Amino acid sequence: MDSEPNDEVIVVGGGVTGLTTAVVLAEGGRRVRVWAREPAGRTTSAVAGGLWWPYRIEPEPLVGAWALESLAVYQELAARPEETGVRLVDGVHQGTRLDELGEWAGRVPGLRAVAGGLAARLPVIDMPVHLAWLRERLVQASEARWGSSWTDSGGGRVEEREVTDLTAVPAAVVVNCTGLGARSLAPDLGVRPVRGQLVVVANPGVTTWFTSVDHASAASTYFIPQPGGLLLGGTAEEDDWSLEPDPDTAAAIVARCAVVRPEIAGARVLAHRVGLRPVRDAVRLERQSLPDGRVLVHNYGHGGAGITVAWGCARDAAGLASPTA
Repeated sequence: MDSEPNDEVIVVGGGVTGLTTAVVLAEGGRRVRVWAREPAGRTTSAVAGGLWWPYRIEPEPLVGAWALESLAVYQELAARPEETGVRLVDGVHQGTRLDELGEWAGRVPGLRAVAGGLAARLPVIDMPVHLAWLRERLVQASEARWGSSWTDSGGGRVEEREVTDLTAVPAAVVVNCTGLGARSLAPDLGVRPVRGQLVVVANPGVTTWFTSVDHASAASTYFIPQPGGLLLGGTAEEDDWSLEPDPDTAAAIVARCAVVRPEIAGARVLAHRVGLRPVRDAVRLERQSLPDGRVLVHNYGHGGAGITVAWGCARDAAGLASPTA
């Protein structure tokens, strides 16, 4: 039996967390709309490096389960890289040891100790392609369940719409996937920005990814090959709201990466990117009952690992959005 119109779910937030949650809800038979403040290309997800790996996200026991669940999905999607944007790529986490990681690490296929770090073949996600694929998958799921009249009326689609009050969103269930926006919308001052700056260069022939992260420093070194160029990073500047690329920071990023792969030093710069990771002491994934009987589900605070845990968190969020939760 079809749902009544007031059984709609509105997901607020059009990044990878919001879109993945919307897809899971739609494929579970719910009527879903997505409201996003800005186009997908301007979300934090769109400028992310795209390497699957838990980074700056807590609590670790839950994160490990969410990450492994998402890893299984990405491994399947990697069979269709041009469509989904997901590829499996070899690389090394320098300076990382298995005994420093949680139990989840022992369940990552092929993760192994090598000289100076850990090596693995992990998903690398071309985010613009993947976000577009998620939007299309949402439309397809919605149309298959509710028909073209529903999607023609805007159902199962992303609508650019500013939300200033989550409790005023007119749906039986509202899912808050606003990332850093939850700071004012929830409101939750516990979610704060950790600024990340990247440099995109013409790839001089690098086919593997590399990371070297010092959690005590705001600077890190990593490079990730993507179809549109080699992504160089990075920074982790806490409580920094600036979205403007800093030229000195960019030069330092290139120099650090060139120490590892000298050919990067002469690579042509294609673009500069900045994103603000929505960091929180712990991911907020919970159900809140509103005074009028409607439901507000929170799914935010994923730090530097929104891509890494997207599917695991989306499935839990969809469960919380269920009438029987």
